[in-house]
Parts: sequence; structure tokens; C-alpha cells
Amino acid sequence: MLAQDGISTASAHASKYEHSLYDANTFSVTWELVPGRGAFEKTQQDLIEEAQKAAASGRVHALTITDNPGGQPALSAEMLGAEIGRLGIEPLVHLTCKDKNRNQLESLLYGLERAGVHNLLVMTGDLPKSGYGGAPKPVFDLDPVTLLGLISELNAGKEVPKPGGKTTTLRAAGFFAGVVASPFKALEAEQMGQYYKLKKKLTAGARFVVSQLGFDARKFHELLQVVKLLGFEKIPVVGNVYVLPLGAARVMNSNGLPGCVVPDKLLREIQAETVGPDKGKAKRLERAAKMYGLLKGMGYAGAHISGHGMVFADLLEVIERGDELSRRWQELVPEFNYPQNNGWYFFEPDKQTGLNAGDAAARPKGSSPGVGYAAMRALHGLAFTKEGALFRPMRALAKRVDGSACEKAYTKCEQAIKGLTNDCQHCGDCALLDLAYLCPMSQCPKNQRNGPCGGSYEGWCEMYPNERKCIYVRAYERLKSHAAEAALGEGAIPPVNHELNQTSSWINFYLGRDHSAPQLGIEKIPRKQKKKKPHQV
Repeated sequence: MLAQDGISTASAHASKYEHSLYDANTFSVTWELVPGRGAFEKTQQDLIEEAQKAAASGRVHALTITDNPGGQPALSAEMLGAEIGRLGIEPLVHLTCKDKNRNQLESLLYGLERAGVHNLLVMTGDLPKSGYGGAPKPVFDLDPVTLLGLISELNAGKEVPKPGGKTTTLRAAGFFAGVVASPFKALEAEQMGQYYKLKKKLTAGARFVVSQLGFDARKFHELLQVVKLLGFEKIPVVGNVYVLPLGAARVMNSNGLPGCVVPDKLLREIQAETVGPDKGKAKRLERAAKMYGLLKGMGYAGAHISGHGMVFADLLEVIERGDELSRRWQELVPEFNYPQNNGWYFFEPDKQTGLNAGDAAARPKGSSPGVGYAAMRALHGLAFTKEGALFRPMRALAKRVDGSACEKAYTKCEQAIKGLTNDCQHCGDCALLDLAYLCPMSQCPKNQRNGPCGGSYEGWCEMYPNERKCIYVRAYERLKSHAAEAALGEGAIPPVNHELNQTSSWINFYLGRDHSAPQLGIEKIPRKQKKKKPHQV
């Protein structure tokens, strides 16, 4: 992995939450609130009452608000965030890519800036599951990497077009955007995909990192080490502390909440704890407090605390007990020994601490991915690199076909070939060259072009468990066979230009119209305007 420049500490105009994360003397606390359906139902009223208690306490640095959790419609996180901000405590709004296209996301960011809501947790989001009249259409027009790019441009003062070909520069926004990363993956290919995507997120402008939900001390330690290894040692990392009841443990153990990992060993312990009169509540809160203390002692910048049915009194108990336990955090490491079956770790174990040593674990060489991939690599070398023997002839052919009567037949031929080999969706802005000749538009349910979402489980796509591998697991395995897997962490792939939809991606590539042109230095040739037939009277 290549190191990147670190990010400076909080700016003079930073939010209070940003200051809390970048202050070495503060262990920042965020509490997750989960809105439900409806505007004035009891769920929403209870949520506001608990938020008022948190605001009055001074013990919580931000209230984090989920966006349509589980893919179900709920009270808007953005609107609720603005309301909570008026209570005297800062919101941390989850901003996801699942339901909104790029224009609506940009419009929403304008509204958030105007409402004074600046703390954002940028995520892919759960696949939408139900809605009015049936299942909704997933959007995923941007991914977290490209959405962070938009946010970074707005923070710098985005230049936008005006009528007449002129431009204007918007007033700089003040967003403080962070991301989620999961160290809790079982396979090397799966885990490395997460870390390569994290590198892209940090390069795109993420200012803090929140861990996914898990209970393995070594994996929590691993995330801290990886962020430093990437060269972002000044970036604060926040640990996810979940108060885990039996029902949620069962769901997570079966991957019912993709990305949240509860191994069999932990599930058995929680089942045994539910015998008492409080059904295990005291044990749950104590485990959360121990994790809080472990993370604080380990070097995390803060804790992201959540749990189904939590009230402010529970939160306060976790914080106070966790602060007390943090003074002997090393003793807590053995209590969070919950590895996954045959789980992979980036670093060698440290037998003295029970955490990780500083040396990266040895990784075996990649195995052969098969004849098909070898053939695609050979074809790419011939036709899709500027040095290839077929590049100039193919570019010359594309110039002749472009805008001619043959273009339709040429495009149909291309679509037939790519439909057979890659189930091509004919987006016209092809990413096959970026992803080991696998198509993220047809083979990833979330159309992720810059890395995997967090939902895979033991290498399988969250939508097709035990049926279809995550496309990024396959890409990693292919690239590793040629020692080229680091390419997955290099350079953000722009979002699809939908203006090119259903046009020839070959023509767009050779004439410099797709996203590959700047990377390869291909001169852009504007599309020919077809002659209009004279009007018949």
C-alpha cells in the first residue's frame, strides 16, 4: 500500500464534534439514534426526549442519525438532524447513496449547509427493501468515494456553470465528512478490498473513520494500524460500540444485518446470559462498557455507541463505567477474543499483548484465475493500451464509424459481444479496464465502481449468499495472480456519465469521451452531429 499525506488537525471554523475528535485530551462520544416511520409517532417523540437529555448532559459530542435503516423508509435523517441541532447538540447525519442521484445529493448538501448541519457520515447504504407500492428502485448513482469528491469540491468553493458558457464559484461550505470501514472480514481478498477502498475514501477527503460493528480486539487494533500504514496517522478513528441483545445477536450471526459480525462463540455467551431476571441487560451494558474502555485505551479517538432500545440512562452507564475501565484496558483484550472461522488478519499476532505485531502477515501468491482472464488481459494489451498493436487501427475505425450510417450496427455488434462475456448493461462508460474485466454495473447490485460495499460475508455478495462472490473478491483474486492487486486502491473512478448510456463504449473509449481518457491521455474527439433530413412539405 502506498502512503498518502496526512490531514492537518481541525480548522479554526471546525464544528464542536470535529474539535472533539481532533483534541488529544478528549474521548469523543456519539450516540446513534434510529428514526422510524412517520412524523409525529411515539418513536419520534421518544427520540427527541432522549436527545434533549443528551444535549443537557454535556457528555455526548454528537447525536448520529441513521438514514432509512435496513432499507426501510423512515423520518429523514437530514430533517431530523436540523431539528436536533436546535436542541443545542450537534447532529452527525448519515448521508447514503442508496436513494438519491447525484443532483439530489448536491441539492441536499446545499440545504444542509444552509441549515448549519455540517457533520456527515458518508456511506453506501443498505439496499432499499420495501416502500410504497412494492420494492423501490435502488439508485447508487454515486458511491462514497465520488460523493466525498463532491463534498470536497463544495468545501473548496465549487465552480459551477452559468448561462452563456460562463462560470461562477460558490461560497465554500464547511462540511466535516467521515466514512465507515470494516476490519471484520473473513477472507484476505474481502478484507483487502475494504482497505483499498478506505484508501480511496481518505484520499477523496474523508476526515475521520468509524469502524463497522464487530467484537474482535485484534481487528479493532488492525484498523488503527492500517490507517497509519496508509499514511493518514492524523485521521481520528472511532470505534463502534454496540449494546448487543440476543435478538440482534441472532440476526447478525446469520448475516441478517450485512456487515455486522457476531461469531458463534459470542452468540452462545449471550444466550447463556439471558437467563436472569433482567434478561441479560446488565451483562450487555457491562460488555459495551468494557469495549468502550478497550477502545479508549487502545488509542481510538472516540466511541460510536448504539443499541436497540437504548435510553440515555443506559448510555451514561456505558460511558461512566467505560471511563473507569479504560485505565486497565490491556486486561480487557482477552475478553474480546472473537475471531471468525479461519479469519484472516493483516498483521502477525503479538502473543504478549493479544493484539497485533507491527509486521504484516505473509500473503501467499495468487493462484491462476483461468484462461478467460488471461485472454482478456492479452486482448487489453493489444487493443486498449496506447502501445498496443490494435490501438491505432481501432481508433481509426472508431473515427470512421462515429456518426455514420454504420454506427448502429457497430454498437449492436459490441453489445452482443459484451453481453455474452460480461452481461453488459450498455452504460457507454465502461469500467471493465478498471476492475479486472468485471462489470460493476451488471455484476454488483449496488453498482460500486470504487470498491466493495460493507455487506459481503465470507466472500459472498450480500444479495446472493453462497451463490455469487462479491465482484471485488473476484477482482482481487484475478489481480493478485499478476501481483497487481494494489491497483484497486489507486485513483478514484468517476461516476457513470449517463449521457453516454446505450452508446458504443468502444467508440467512447477510442475517441476520448469516457472516464478513461484523462488517465490514458487520449485526445477527446467531440461527437459528430448527424445531418438532419430536410423537412418534407
